[in-house]
Amino acid sequence: MNLEYINGVIRQFEYYKNLGDKTFNQLSDNDFFWKYNDYSNSIAIIINHLAGNMLSRWTDFLNTDGEKEWRNRDNEFNDIITDKTALINRWNEGWNCLLSTLKSLKESDLNKVIYIRNEAHTITEAINRQLAHYPYHIGQIVFIGKMLTNNSWQSLSIPKGSSKEYNDKKFSIKKSIK
Repeated sequence: MNLEYINGVIRQFEYYKNLGDKTFNQLSDNDFFWKYNDYSNSIAIIINHLAGNMLSRWTDFLNTDGEKEWRNRDNEFNDIITDKTALINRWNEGWNCLLSTLKSLKESDLNKVIYIRNEAHTITEAINRQLAHYPYHIGQIVFIGKMLTNNSWQSLSIPKGSSKEYNDKKFSIKKSIK
């Protein structure tokens, strides 16, 4: 594995963060706290859980277990943050921790083993674990956002019924590497 893998992973994480950010921009303050029922999570709870996970997993990533003693995972699923600004700050705190850690990795780090709850993970396994976990929850955020905004939802990708137009535009330009 080399740093090109890490750069690709960073781009993927940034893409998913952007989906969350674009969803938040379409929501009212109250939308962050809406729950379908008592057994479901609000966007606020999902944000708090994601941030808690990111801070735990990516703080001192190479040296300490990814499940930090100071993390209170169960509390992440309670309505403890009741202000949109505080939620966005928490969201950004988690993402900043994740992205700065990934950007700090050196090629020599990529052969190391880290632990999450005393279970050994290669660096690739640890990254892939989170690259599956975070988009899962961001998909929940987007889905809830779509339900709440109903007909005013602005598509985050190719709008419904616009695939041909989108593809025609993409195939009209030269191939490129991003």
